[in-house]
Amino acid sequence: MIRTALVLAVFGVLTLASVLPASAQLVEWPREDPPPPLLAPDVKFPDFELRRLDNGLQVVYVGAYEQPAVNVRLVVRAGTSSDPTLKPGLAAMTAQLLDQGTTMRGAQEIAQTIDNIGGAMGVGAGTDLSYVNVLVLKDSFDLALDMLSDVARNPAYAQTEVDRQRQQVLSEMQVSYDDPAYVSSIVFGRLVYGDHPYGMPQSGTPQSLMRITRNDLIEFHRNHYLPNNAILAVVGDVSAEEAFAGVARALSDWPRGVLPTPDLTEQPPPSNRLVIVDKPGAVQTAVRVGHLALPRAHPDYLALDMAVKILGGEGGNRLGSVLRTDRSLTYSASAEMAGRQFAGDFMAQTDTRSSATAEVLRLTVDEISRMQRERVSRRELRRAKDYLAGHFPLTIETPNAIAAQVLEAILFGLELDDLERYPERINAVTEDDIQRVARKYLKPGLLSMVLVGDASTFVNDLSGVGFDSYELVPITELDLSTVDFMIAKEVAQGGEAVDVRLQASGERSRLEQRFGGWDARYFASCDPDASRVPILGPS
Repeated sequence: MIRTALVLAVFGVLTLASVLPASAQLVEWPREDPPPPLLAPDVKFPDFELRRLDNGLQVVYVGAYEQPAVNVRLVVRAGTSSDPTLKPGLAAMTAQLLDQGTTMRGAQEIAQTIDNIGGAMGVGAGTDLSYVNVLVLKDSFDLALDMLSDVARNPAYAQTEVDRQRQQVLSEMQVSYDDPAYVSSIVFGRLVYGDHPYGMPQSGTPQSLMRITRNDLIEFHRNHYLPNNAILAVVGDVSAEEAFAGVARALSDWPRGVLPTPDLTEQPPPSNRLVIVDKPGAVQTAVRVGHLALPRAHPDYLALDMAVKILGGEGGNRLGSVLRTDRSLTYSASAEMAGRQFAGDFMAQTDTRSSATAEVLRLTVDEISRMQRERVSRRELRRAKDYLAGHFPLTIETPNAIAAQVLEAILFGLELDDLERYPERINAVTEDDIQRVARKYLKPGLLSMVLVGDASTFVNDLSGVGFDSYELVPITELDLSTVDFMIAKEVAQGGEAVDVRLQASGERSRLEQRFGGWDARYFASCDPDASRVPILGPS
């Protein structure tokens, strides 16, 4: 009976629509704002204690007794920003191979030992740090420390593992470079940071990976993986004395060393560049817009982060309202701040259908400009505060999450008391603060803009919305080792060497048409010592 009634109701609506005159319109569904966030619970950050071993290792203990588990996390102050100029990807590979065999244990033994105790181990590198993380039940705490000590201090870097890891990353790159969202993000970083290490892809480039040798990995580890360059967090169901005693037993004999001189490469000035990465046949365009922002420890960081949340944070935000709700140009739009030690960035991002690319770019830039010009409303600020306050408990929900919070604070030179006072600090931000930081730090006239999609579908529309100048880079010619993004190549054609460096143009080069497509042979052929990379056509 219910099903029959429903069918009749739907049929009636369809029938009504069919007999209405063309000029008549059905009443639209009402548009409502998303419901307000739930009130944030009163959450207290766990107590912590900080000590330093004689070898310089900082150790932070946080008691967390909700689960019979302990998380041990070692952070080394050396991430991808410490990569040598010609070898981006070195820090990442150094970290990724830590658990793939040590001088005492093979990769299989490491994995089996962790599995046998029901634990988990993770390794990796970020922009400003590298890490080893071990999560175990409390009765395996001592074993976790022993495993972490071995992995962090004694990696073997066997040549077979180095070659395997290199090939794996190259294979992943082949897949990633076919994803407009990935390409747009790494091009944006390169555009914003220029030649600063922050601008290079964390995994490196095909060319740089081929340059990295086993000796490079050993040297990077020897220079950076030092106790006086590291922080260790112990979070979980152990007492403070148990934690500090265990760490001293496992790591006090780790010899300190001389730290390398930090690379003080200056950040580039903001630029007003629009780079289009042409991917023929793409049905959508990835849009990324932003510029340099503030270091994580800057006193205005929190207020600017809240301003960016109002622009494109979770829930009701300006970009989402304009691009999705009002104009149906995208499924989602967001903006975020990247917190880094020396300088961060802010980025607005969305994906849209190709035909709407120019309009979406214009509207995104306009909303950034409006953020600077117009005072935010009390309601907008309240939503941003409610979201951040409501999200905070999730950041300290597990031992691993707590460890990450504490280590980040220490790494970036923040006061640990700030973690305890975070909800209070959020509520202290005013509309005047948001207006002040937006006017001071947002620069709509100096934006870096990246579009990745089928350029033929939208380049002719750009001038109509105010973007008369752009740089066009065929994706087959994309080179992240240079801020010009173009590979300078030579191709033997009819006995002549041909320079394929393309100029900004609405036309695709005939050579790009002929030699289009990433090919496995391309990645395999990158000559570490060559200034130019050979073109190879499709198989």
